[in-house]
Amino acid sequence: MKKDIILCGVGGQGILSIATIIGQAATQTGINLKQAEVHGMSQRGGDVQSNLRLSTDTIYSDLIPQGAADLIISMEPMEALRYLPYLAKDGVVVTSNQPFVNIPDYPATDKLDEAYRKLPHVVQLDIEQAAREAGNARSSNMVLLGMAAPYINIIGVEQLRQAICTIFARKGEAVVEANIRAFDAGLKQTVLP
Repeated sequence: MKKDIILCGVGGQGILSIATIIGQAATQTGINLKQAEVHGMSQRGGDVQSNLRLSTDTIYSDLIPQGAADLIISMEPMEALRYLPYLAKDGVVVTSNQPFVNIPDYPATDKLDEAYRKLPHVVQLDIEQAAREAGNARSSNMVLLGMAAPYINIIGVEQLRQAICTIFARKGEAVVEANIRAFDAGLKQTVLP
């Protein structure tokens, strides 16, 4: 079994935290993992992308070839569209539906909506609003991870929860609990196709 995942977003949104949690869960469950991170701009507002390859077998490359990604997890809707050439025909896109307008020629919302309507498997949510409703506006990345959890399926939901606890443990119980609530809020929003 294998799962190729592209994580993307804008610097400062928490994409690399998602990658760390998935990596921790994979390690805890004995799943092989290769990761390649690409930081377009190493500053807040620049694009951030990471390839995660998970498998029960040996993985020889850390880069996902075009047309092979099972899942794109994106904190930002336009960023997900950049990586569509990498998405497999039956792949899933899990993304925020709220743009982070960080460039002058950012596409109009109707253009983004039109592009998403053409995709067969998309899960979208206002993750910032869901995080606020869960009690911590800063945990929108954990809402997104919760939305994506059923599609990661090589790693179980409980393994992801445990990894969240491990990664955030040094920040204290309140932070761990806030991130678990946000993860669970995202998980509740996901409807499998």
